[in-house]
Amino acid sequence: MPFYENVFIARQDISAPQVDSLADDFSKIIEDQGGKVAKREYWGLRGLAYRIKKNRKAHYVLLNIDAPAEAVQEMERQMRLHEDVLRYLTLRVDELEEGPSAMMQRRGGREDREGRDGRAGRPRRDEQGQFQSNPPPRRLGRCDGPDGDKQHDYGQRHRDLGPRLR
Repeated sequence: MPFYENVFIARQDISAPQVDSLADDFSKIIEDQGGKVAKREYWGLRGLAYRIKKNRKAHYVLLNIDAPAEAVQEMERQMRLHEDVLRYLTLRVDELEEGPSAMMQRRGGREDREGRDGRAGRPRRDEQGQFQSNPPPRRLGRCDGPDGDKQHDYGQRHRDLGPRLR
């Protein structure tokens, strides 16, 4: 039998146990038609890229399916009819993925991520209480220059723009 991956998103109004029962219903449709659901993952309530039917968030569920095409078509028909399912996508794949999906591997907390400058956490302080990795503070605006006259330091970008900003 062919392998399929199905992801459906359900409305934000329903609870997680209701989403689980919804996935059970779709799994039962597959099993009644002679197939089996190899893996089911609940990805949680996630924000949508754009509003779908007045919803800004949705519950995401992944189903890895080993079933005939008729079973998948019936499941998709039921998904179209169900009012809690906002969108679904079914793809035929050569083989089913073992282990957790990429979305489940990404679920680590924010402390696992690196910052923009490559540091994983907050900057460390040295013995004097100063941040080690921070550059010296820049003086912006009007300040006293080394030769005693007033000068502006608007940063490198403004220096590149030429004399019209000075």
